[in-house]
Amino acid sequence: MQKTIPNFDIEDSHKGKLVAGCDEAGRGPLCGPVVAAAVVFLTRNFSDMPLITDSKKMTAAARAKCVEWLAAQKAAGNLDFGIAECSAAEIDKMNILAASLEAMRRATMKLRAADFFLIDGNKTIPNLPCQAVVKGDSKSLSIAAASILAKETRDDIMKKLDAEFPMYGWAKNAGYPTAAHLAAIKKHGINGHFRKSYKPVKILMSS
Repeated sequence: MQKTIPNFDIEDSHKGKLVAGCDEAGRGPLCGPVVAAAVVFLTRNFSDMPLITDSKKMTAAARAKCVEWLAAQKAAGNLDFGIAECSAAEIDKMNILAASLEAMRRATMKLRAADFFLIDGNKTIPNLPCQAVVKGDSKSLSIAAASILAKETRDDIMKKLDAEFPMYGWAKNAGYPTAAHLAAIKKHGINGHFRKSYKPVKILMSS
């Protein structure tokens, strides 16, 4: 079966509209923010575009190459993107789904221009002209680009936090509930970067 390569078909189906793609990274981790990005391509004429696809299917080196290319194209005025986040405290307050959608909404607000939005997943953002696209990061080039920016930004955040709290191994596990991470939480406790509403954290807090 031939693999699907993200393209502009969904974007171009909204004729007369400037369409951006939105995605997030970090719904599953026990700590750190959920990070979202919104990307709008202002031109389709690229001769040097690297392979842009679902960030989870790419190597770290390939994602880094894409981030560098996206930044260069933004500087050249060929595309625009915005990146935003919701903190662990905000996730605890509003739940992870609402926080993910809010982070994406914040990312869209950082775009200079866009009048319609493609949202990865099966939920739309209230009061925003948008369309939900299930598995959008494997279909829409704009969503795929957003997924790469969101993941790389969040990974960088967790690496910086790891320098401050090296006992948790966040540079390696990015906050996900690996066995080593859970053992570290049990040994060292939690701090303000943890999502206290998440069940594994609740269990470890009460044990």
